[in-house]
Amino acid sequence: MRVIVIGAGASGLMAAGVAAKKDDVLVIEKNDRAGRKLAITGKGRCNITNAADIGDFIDMVPGNGKFLYSAFYSFTNEDVIAFFRELGVETKVERGGRVFPVSDSAKDVVNALVKFCRNTGVKFRYNSSVKRILTENKAVKGVILQDGSILECDKVIVATGGKSYPATGSTGAGYRFAEEAGHRVLPIKPSLVGLAAKEGYCKELQGLSLKNVAFTLKTSVGKEIYSDFGEMLFTHFGVSGPIVLSGSRWLHPFMKEDRSVTGVKAEIDLKPALEEEQLDKRLLRDFEKYQNKQIKNALFDLLPEKLIPVVIALTKIEEEKKVNEITKEERKRMVEILKHFPLTIAGLRPIDEAIITAGGVCVDEIDPGTMESKLVKGLYFCGEVLDLDAYTGGFNLQIAFSTGYLAGQS
Repeated sequence: MRVIVIGAGASGLMAAGVAAKKDDVLVIEKNDRAGRKLAITGKGRCNITNAADIGDFIDMVPGNGKFLYSAFYSFTNEDVIAFFRELGVETKVERGGRVFPVSDSAKDVVNALVKFCRNTGVKFRYNSSVKRILTENKAVKGVILQDGSILECDKVIVATGGKSYPATGSTGAGYRFAEEAGHRVLPIKPSLVGLAAKEGYCKELQGLSLKNVAFTLKTSVGKEIYSDFGEMLFTHFGVSGPIVLSGSRWLHPFMKEDRSVTGVKAEIDLKPALEEEQLDKRLLRDFEKYQNKQIKNALFDLLPEKLIPVVIALTKIEEEKKVNEITKEERKRMVEILKHFPLTIAGLRPIDEAIITAGGVCVDEIDPGTMESKLVKGLYFCGEVLDLDAYTGGFNLQIAFSTGYLAGQS
């Protein structure tokens, strides 16, 4: 029996290596090498999974988490860690349970997966892309390549990825294969992506990274949509960084077709460890210490330098004003800004900047125990091409590895 895997990303390589233990497997990859997107994940460090209890993983997949029950338990996060250890990639656990290679090199992860495939006898065909999947009587018969050549096979595993990072080869071809086979493809949206903000001061703060802050998204009437604690970053367009990326997924119900968002505000708690009363006392101590200085020179103990003029402007205090002239009301207003630094969310950034794609092949038409199509015999889907996406923290790569493993095994 011959199996063709379309795509040499995380899920495709896992599926190919596992399937090759039983069958003759060929991987068709449009790039000149495997794992191009995988090699840049986690800023080149590759967050392969999370150390959380596997039972908690389903809660980290908004929308279709329950579909992954069989996949997650067939190939768990502990299995992923053991799998890479056997291939010479030792791992470490960082904040939030994120699991990285000790080497901090995503290329080590790619090389390990390619080695796994070579060890099981997988053949690769690079710089080649599939034009169409051939079917007959609702069963797979082979594929036609772009050059017109026909390759016969009994099974096809579609592991083409989504539409995020298109420069790495994720052009959405898998959605077309699915639709041609009669599958529904749910609308594609950017997930885990930066947020555009209306305020001009984001550009002034561009490049400023904040650690240990709280980021909250609210509706215009104050209803909380999302809140998290951790790291974030100001950019030329607005905000990004781990806690912002995760928050972007919660904005899909508010997003229009052009990715714009209306009626959503963000707040940054710059000092989440301090209650307002405690922060006010802290400010008083700093004000006593620098009582003869201008306010613009009195906040260096409290804030990053770039942030000081913005906070002062939002508090509506003259920069040149002496600290000993600041009123109680002005100080209280500064506490308010420090605890509720305001942003107006304008929209989500484009899908080619997104870490992951939301939407994709409807999972109602896929067998969750095998990843096989319920419509076409011998057609399998795994990874990001499916309508599955998770929050940041290694959960999306676990989806890729678990669904790839199940597709290959099946």
